[in-house]
Amino acid sequence: MAGTPDLSGATPMMAQYLALRAQADGCLLFYRMGDFFELFFDDAKTASAILDIALTTRGEHRGEPIPMCGVPVHAAEGYLARLIKAGCRVAIAEQVETPAEAKKRGGSKTLVARDIVRFVTAGTLTEEALLEPRRANVLAAACVVRGSLGIAACDISTGRMVLEECAPERLDAALARLGARELVAPDGWDGAPAESIARAPHEFSADGGAARLKGLHGVATLDGFGAFTAPMLAAACGLIAYLDHVGRGRLPLLLPPELLSGDGTLAMDAATRASLEILEASGGGRRGSLIEAVDRCVTGAGARQLADDLSAPLTDRVAIAARLETVGWLHDDALLREDLRRALRAMPDIGRALGRVVAGRGSPRDLGQLRDGLSGARTVAERLALLADLPGLVRELLPDLRGHAELVDEFARALVPAPPTERGQGGYIAAGYDAALDELRRMSGDARRAIAALEAKYRDETGTPSLKIKHNNVLGYFIEVPQRHADRLLEADSGFTHRQTMAGAMRFNALALHEEASRIAEAGAHALAAEEGHFARLVEMAVARRNPIARAAAAVARLDVSAGQAERAAEGLWTRPQVVEGLALEIEGGRHPVVEAALVREGQRFVANDCRLASHDRLWLIGGPNMGGKSTFLRQNALIVLLAQAGGFVPAQSARIGMVDRLFSRVGAADNLARGRSTFMVEMVETAAILSQATDRSFVILDEVGRGTSTYDGLALAWAVAEAVHETNRCRCLFATHYHELARLAETCEALSLHHVRAREWKGDLVLLHELSEGPADRSYGLAVARLAGVPPKVISRAKSVLDKLEKGRAETGGLATGLGDLPLFAAAQDARETQCDSLREVLRAMDVDALSPRDALEVLYDLKREAGE
Repeated sequence: MAGTPDLSGATPMMAQYLALRAQADGCLLFYRMGDFFELFFDDAKTASAILDIALTTRGEHRGEPIPMCGVPVHAAEGYLARLIKAGCRVAIAEQVETPAEAKKRGGSKTLVARDIVRFVTAGTLTEEALLEPRRANVLAAACVVRGSLGIAACDISTGRMVLEECAPERLDAALARLGARELVAPDGWDGAPAESIARAPHEFSADGGAARLKGLHGVATLDGFGAFTAPMLAAACGLIAYLDHVGRGRLPLLLPPELLSGDGTLAMDAATRASLEILEASGGGRRGSLIEAVDRCVTGAGARQLADDLSAPLTDRVAIAARLETVGWLHDDALLREDLRRALRAMPDIGRALGRVVAGRGSPRDLGQLRDGLSGARTVAERLALLADLPGLVRELLPDLRGHAELVDEFARALVPAPPTERGQGGYIAAGYDAALDELRRMSGDARRAIAALEAKYRDETGTPSLKIKHNNVLGYFIEVPQRHADRLLEADSGFTHRQTMAGAMRFNALALHEEASRIAEAGAHALAAEEGHFARLVEMAVARRNPIARAAAAVARLDVSAGQAERAAEGLWTRPQVVEGLALEIEGGRHPVVEAALVREGQRFVANDCRLASHDRLWLIGGPNMGGKSTFLRQNALIVLLAQAGGFVPAQSARIGMVDRLFSRVGAADNLARGRSTFMVEMVETAAILSQATDRSFVILDEVGRGTSTYDGLALAWAVAEAVHETNRCRCLFATHYHELARLAETCEALSLHHVRAREWKGDLVLLHELSEGPADRSYGLAVARLAGVPPKVISRAKSVLDKLEKGRAETGGLATGLGDLPLFAAAQDARETQCDSLREVLRAMDVDALSPRDALEVLYDLKREAGE
C-alpha cells in the first residue's frame, strides 16, 4: 500500500488509516484506537501469525471484510519485542489531539487526528523492555565515496557513535566487528547487503554530514573529534538522516563521534569471528561462546564493554598494558575486588537511562537511575582515591566518576526515593522540594478528607448506612446508594440530583460534593502541572550534561570489565600474559576457555598443551585422528591471543605473545547457499583471504585445507597453501591436516615442524589422549573413529579391505590410486568374498574356543552358514 492510496469508498477512519499506511515506509502500522493499537489488512495477518493473537474483521473495504487484530497499549512493548525479533519494523500512529479538540475543530463527528510519531526498528530501540541488557544495539550506515567505504555506527541506547573508513570489500568484516543489528545504505548501491535499508542517495553527503555533526555538538569544526574523511562524513549524514526519519524529527542521544582506525585494533574477518564463536556460538546465542565463558561482569554496561573489547582487541602495547595492570591489581586483592563488584552491582544502567531521557522517552524512574548511578559512581571514586598505588587507568577514570555532585544533589532533593515509570499520575517529586507543590497536595488532601466527612454527613441525614461516595474517570465523584434506599434522595427538597440508574443502585450528585470535587480536580491539575514543570527542568539538566554523564557510564563499565576479568582469572587460575614486540608465540599449558568450562560442568579435566612458535619455527603441521583435539588446540591458541590483546588474563600457565596484527581462522566446514557457495567454495574463499592479507605479524590457524575436493586436488592445494604460508606470508601458523604426504614439506621448509595429537588403540578400542607431541602422526585412525561413531561393522570391514589395497598399491608403485581399478564399490563378487572372509576373521579372532560348549559351537556354525547364504 505504499504510495498514494486508493481511498474511494473508504470510511473516514479507514481513509485516515490508509493515508498513514502509505507513509509507513514498509513497516507494520500500529494505529492507536483508545486503549489499543490496531492493525488492519496484511499487517494484521502478519502480526497475528507472529504474535499468536486472534485475527478478526472490522467492517468492509471495497466489499471485502477488513482483517484486523490489536494489542493493548499498556502491553505494547512486549508485542513490539516479538515483532522486532521476527525481523519486522513498526510505525507507531498516535492520536495527536483529544476528542474535545477534534470536536471543537470540526463538530461532534470529527475524527480525532492521528500521525506517525516514531518508527520502531531493530537498530533504533531505547525502551528498557526491548533491549538486551548485556548486548549493544548498533545501527550502522555505509556508503562508498571515490572508491573508499565510509561507515558510521551508533548505539542510540547509550549514544556512542563511531566513524571509520576501509576498502569496500571489508564491509562484512566491519559489520561483524561492530555487531550491527541494522544497516542503512544508499538506494541502488550494488555493494549493499540484501537485508540493508535503502535510503535516498542524496542523504549520504560529506558536506551534509559535517554540517549535521557540527550542529549537533555546537562546534565550528570537527577537528577536535578527529580527522574524518569524506566517506566517513557521508555515512554519518546517512545515519543521522535515518535517525531523523524514524524519530519523526527528534534525534536520540548522539555523543561526539569517535574515529576508529584499523591500525589500532586486531583485524579479523567475519569468517574468523564466526569460527572462533567470540560473541555467539555456531548454533546462535551466547551459550557456548567465548563471551559466555569469560563474562563475569555485574552490570549490563560492563558486559557490553567486554563484548566491544573482545570484538576489537588492541594492537597498542601501552593500552594493553594499562588494561592488564588494572586487571592484575584487582586480581591480587580479592577483598578490594569483591567490595568494588558489590558497589557496581547496585548501580543502575546510567548510559541507557540517559539515552531514553535525551530521546524524549525518559521517565521519572530514568531520572532516579541517573541520580542513583552517578551517586554510586561518586562513592566508588571516593573510596578508590584513598588507596595507594592506583593503576594509571583507574586514576584516569576518577574525574569522570565523581564530577556530578551538583546534579546528584539536585536530583536527590527533587525526586522521591523510588520514582515511578509513568509520570501521568504524579507523585515523583519529593515533599519539601517545592513549597507551592506541597500546598497544592495539602489542599487536595484536605478536600479528600472533606469528601470523607461529607459521606458520613450524608449517611446521617438520609439514614442510609450503605451510602458511599465513589469516583470514576467518566462521572468524577458521585453518591451511590442501593435502589431500595433511593427514595429519600429522590425527594424534591433533598438537595441531591439524580445522575444515573444502575442495576440495583442509583447515583446522585450534590452541590457540596461538586464544590469539593472541583477543588480536588483543580488542586490535582495544578500539582500535576507543577510536577511536569520540575520534570522538564530536571531533564534539561541531564541533557545539558549528557557528555560528562556518558563518560561516567563508560568509566563504570571499564571498572566492571576489569573487575570481571580479574574474577574470571582468579576463578579459573588464569595468568597475566606478556604482550611483546617480535614474532614469539610461547604458550605453556594453554587451555580452551569454552571447552574447559564445559568439561568442568561435567566433572572432567581439560588436557593442557604447549605452543611455541618463533621465527625459526613459525609453521606447525599437526596430524592425528579426528576427535583427537587438533581443532581445539588450534582455536585455543587463537583465543588466547585474542584475550591477551583485549587486555585480559588468559587460560594458561604462562603466555608470551608477540603482537598480532591480523588473526585468521579457517576451521570447520559450512556452505553459504544464499550466496551460491558450496562448502568447498567457502573454504577456498576463506583460504584466499588469508593468503592475500596475512602479514609476517599475523597469526593463522588452518584446519583440513583441501578436504572438500578430490584426494589429488585436495593434497595439491594443501601442499601449495602450506608452502605459500611458509614462503610468502611468513606468518605464525598452526596447520592441521590428515594428508600424511605433507610431512615431506619439513625437508624443504626450514621454519616448518611436524607435530601430532596422540592416540592409541587398546583391545580394539581407540583411546584419544588429547596430548600434542612432536613428530608426524603414524596414521589417522579414521576407521577406529568411524567405529566409535557407530558405523556398521560390515562397512568398517569393507573400508579396511579398500584401505589395505590402497596402501599396498602405494607401497609397491608409489601411486596413491593403484589397485582402485579392480575395486568397484560393493559390486564385484571377489570383493564380496573378501568382505565375508574379513567378517569371518573378525568373528574367529573374537571367539574364545575353549569356552564354547558343543551346543554353542553348533550355534556359531549355523550363524556363519546363515550369513554366508545372505
